[in-house]
Amino acid sequence: MHQPGRQYRNIALVGFMGTGKTTVGHLLAELLGFELIDTDRVIEKRTHRRIQDIFAEDGEPAFRKLENDLVKELETANRTIISTGGGMIVNPENLKSLRRHALIACLWATPETIYERVKTQTHRPLLHAPDPLGTIRELLARRTSFYKEADLLVGVDFRAPQETTRNIAAAYARVNAQPVEP
Repeated sequence: MHQPGRQYRNIALVGFMGTGKTTVGHLLAELLGFELIDTDRVIEKRTHRRIQDIFAEDGEPAFRKLENDLVKELETANRTIISTGGGMIVNPENLKSLRRHALIACLWATPETIYERVKTQTHRPLLHAPDPLGTIRELLARRTSFYKEADLLVGVDFRAPQETTRNIAAAYARVNAQPVEP
């Protein structure tokens, strides 16, 4: 996980929708005394539009461009928890940008767990399909290799958000520990 010369000023939470990035982001920010930036909320605030409206009116590529621009801005962030949208990490430029300054933690869950968590939510534009569980399976399969590029994979199916938070905080402390001189 630790790469010499790499800076870990921040923690970026990546993973599929419904894995708990927002919840864990709030808990981590509180635990570590960091600022929390939820990229979807920032984009909504800046555009004065909901994510689902951006997808519907401008298309996914336009939304992904907004994400990419925001990720580049965050390269100067310090002591920040960055909670990302579920597809942000698919763009190699975003991954490269986050690697410049953040420990990247991917929250991972099975398609069935994700579906149970999001099935009643109407603000998930990628789930407006006849078979939402099938859509989740398909998208997760396409994104898995990108998610595996994270520094840390944390399974959340049977883990409370507080335990996930403690695991990520402990990993962050380990990569930021000063080496002991012989």
